[in-house]
Amino acid sequence: MQAEIIAVGTEILMGQITNTNGAYMAKQLAALGIASYHQQVVGDNVQRLVDAISLAEKRSDIVILIGGLGPTPDDLTKQTLAAHLNLPLVEDADAMAKLAAGVKQQQRAMTPNNKLQAMYPQGADILVNRVGLAVGAWVEQHQHAYVLLPGPPREFIPMVDHELLPHLAKYSGHHEAFVSRVMRFFGVGESQLVTDLGDLIAKQTNPTLATYIKDHEVTIRVTASGETQADAEAKLEPVIGAIMDREGRYFYGYGDDNSLAKELVKALAATDKQITAAESLTAGAFQAALGDVPGVSNYFKGGFVTYALATKAAFLNIDARELAAHGVVSEFTAKAMAEHARQRAAADIAVSFTGVAGPDTLEGQPAGTVWIGLARMGQVPVAQIYHFPGGRNDVRKRAVMTGMMIALKSLRD
Repeated sequence: MQAEIIAVGTEILMGQITNTNGAYMAKQLAALGIASYHQQVVGDNVQRLVDAISLAEKRSDIVILIGGLGPTPDDLTKQTLAAHLNLPLVEDADAMAKLAAGVKQQQRAMTPNNKLQAMYPQGADILVNRVGLAVGAWVEQHQHAYVLLPGPPREFIPMVDHELLPHLAKYSGHHEAFVSRVMRFFGVGESQLVTDLGDLIAKQTNPTLATYIKDHEVTIRVTASGETQADAEAKLEPVIGAIMDREGRYFYGYGDDNSLAKELVKALAATDKQITAAESLTAGAFQAALGDVPGVSNYFKGGFVTYALATKAAFLNIDARELAAHGVVSEFTAKAMAEHARQRAAADIAVSFTGVAGPDTLEGQPAGTVWIGLARMGQVPVAQIYHFPGGRNDVRKRAVMTGMMIALKSLRD
C-alpha cells in the first residue's frame, strides 16, 4: 500500500514557508508501514491541483492533500477534490455551529466563504478540527482513499494524531490504538535536547519520538500504538519517565495548544495567588501574554510599564537617587521593580524586566542583556541576569517567556 502527500499552497512553492507538515505526515506513514515514494507541492491553482491528484492516483492508493481548506479565495483544495470526485459539498452541523458561535462573538455576519470551512464532500468521514474551524475529511472512492487536512501546523498535527491515524491504520490493515502526547520544554535548545535523549531517539520503535522547534521552545511528540488505548498509554509512560528524568527541569506542560502563559495561569489558580509585573524593555508584553488567557482576571488585577527611569521612580515609588546610582540595567533595579510592584498591586508574586533589547547599547551593556526580578510575599526579592541572542523582538520574547518560566517554577516549588 502506498500513500502520496500533496502540499497545497503557493507560499510553499515561493519559499515563504517551510513544508514541515509533509515531513510530519511522512513519519506517521512510515510508522504504520505505509510506503510513501512521492510527495508533490502545488500552488493555489485548480487545474494544477487536479493534475497533481490525477498523477497521485496512478501510483498511490492514498492521496493526502494538506492545506487550502480556509476561507480565502485561494483556498481551493476542498472544492477541487469534490469536483474531481463528482461529489457535492455538504454541511457538517457541529462545525457550522462552532463557526456560527465564533461569528456571533465577533458581532459580524456570516459570509459564504466562511461557510466553506464547515463543509465536506458528501459521503466522507469528518476529521474534526479540535483547534481551528476548517473540517478535514476522509473519502473512499474507486479503490482510493483521499484525505483533506488543514495547513496550519497547530490544526494539522492534532487532526493527524487524533482523527487521521485511526483511519489510516484501519485502511492499511492495522488495528492498533494510537496515543500521542506532546511534551513542552523551555530553556533548552533542540540540539541539546536531541543530544541528551540520543539513545532514546536512536532505539525508538514504539513509542516514537519527534522533536519540533516552536517559538523559542521545543516540543517532543511521543506516540505509541497498542492493541487498546490502555496498552498504548502503558507503553508511553516509561519513555515519558525517562525523558523527565533527564529534561524535567525544562519541562513545563503537555498539549498541542498550550503555552507558558496558560500553565502560569493554571498555577496561579491552583495556588490562589495574585500576580503583577513591572516591565521596562518588554513594554507590557508579559502582561499582554497573561491577558490572552481566559480567566486570568481572577489572578491578575493589573501591573506597570515603566520605560524611563523617572517613570520607574514615580509609578513604583522607588527612590530616584538609588535608581540613578545603580542604573537601569542592574540587579538592584530589577529587584526594586519587582518588590515595589508587588506591594503597590497588593499581589502575592511579581515579575520585573529591565535591560537592553537593542539594537543600541545602554549604560555600557550590550543588546540582549536582561535582568529579570522575582518578588514573593514574605521573601527577599531575587534577580538573575541573562544574555539573550537575536534581534530586538527575539530578546523581548525570550525575556517574557523566561519570566513566565521563573514565575511558574516559583509557584510549583
